Amino acid sequence: MPIKLLLLFCLVIVISPMPAFAERPILIAHRGASGDRPEHTLEAYRLAIEMGADFIEPDLVLSKDGVLVARHENEISGTTDVAQRNEFAARRATKTIDGQSVTGWFTEDFTFAELRTLKARERLPELRVANIAYDGQFLIPSFDEILALAQTEGQVRGRVIGVYPETKHPSYFTSIGLPHEAPLLVALAKYGLTKSGSPVFIQSFEVGNLRALRGKTQVRLIQLIASESGPADLPEMLYTEMITPDGLKAIAAYADGIGPFKDLVIARTADGHLGHPTQLVEQAHAVGLEVHPWTFRAENYFLPTGLKTSSDPREKGDLASEIKAFVAAGVDGIFSDHSAEARAALSD
Repeated sequence: MPIKLLLLFCLVIVISPMPAFAERPILIAHRGASGDRPEHTLEAYRLAIEMGADFIEPDLVLSKDGVLVARHENEISGTTDVAQRNEFAARRATKTIDGQSVTGWFTEDFTFAELRTLKARERLPELRVANIAYDGQFLIPSFDEILALAQTEGQVRGRVIGVYPETKHPSYFTSIGLPHEAPLLVALAKYGLTKSGSPVFIQSFEVGNLRALRGKTQVRLIQLIASESGPADLPEMLYTEMITPDGLKAIAAYADGIGPFKDLVIARTADGHLGHPTQLVEQAHAVGLEVHPWTFRAENYFLPTGLKTSSDPREKGDLASEIKAFVAAGVDGIFSDHSAEARAALSD
């Protein structure tokens, strides 16, 4: 075993039990019904539930006063109207986030009350033109509001609605005195979500955050895996090392599953077609890890060659065939922007 993976394995606090894999893949609404409403809004989450999502997925960042809120990034000029708000012009800043220089407006420079004065905007207006009609209508939700929505909608609909939060840039937020762990666990406990069987997965692209959480909670943890680079908190580690058999064994000691970029499960061919499954699902299952790949989107722009319906990148293509190929490959869940289409494909 390479020394970096050995160290990763040895730093584990608690070894996770072997999970019971779901009978059918779960549908995780990626940032809500983000193909149909501006992402990370209560309206997007509510619509995703209506469309049949099993879990709703908020990306969590923090306000200046330590409130967890749902945004794709802590830099919010692309998802809110902050750049048009003259009273906040002076808060434009340049920061280094995970080694990258980023310029804009950041949640940690606003109190929650100030963030609540902003309005959400569509993040991909060139592709999701219809969503622009909702710009300026919706607020930035807190994690507490999202948990309350999941509980209320579950009671109304007579089924369990899970939550699948991602801690965004946790080592960065810890470095500025705003760690995710305490407010995240307090919020989950408020709604009784503290057990391994609770309808919760906590996910992160980083490792230290998940290891710390493993020592503090029984809820299921997911190690996210990108196609390039590695965890921001382990600069010497590569994601490609983490999905080797030894790497997966190390992950299984602190997490319950992996969330890989979908091409790591079924690679695309040189000409962009959907290829054949890799061994990742089989190898992950062998060490007790669930596999929840991301992200399944309906627009031609995101689909493999052969599943596009036209040359228009905005038009919807054959998402169902892509999803069915991954189900056949044995995945345990999928992240999708399009809950209605994904539910139909999973139900066939």
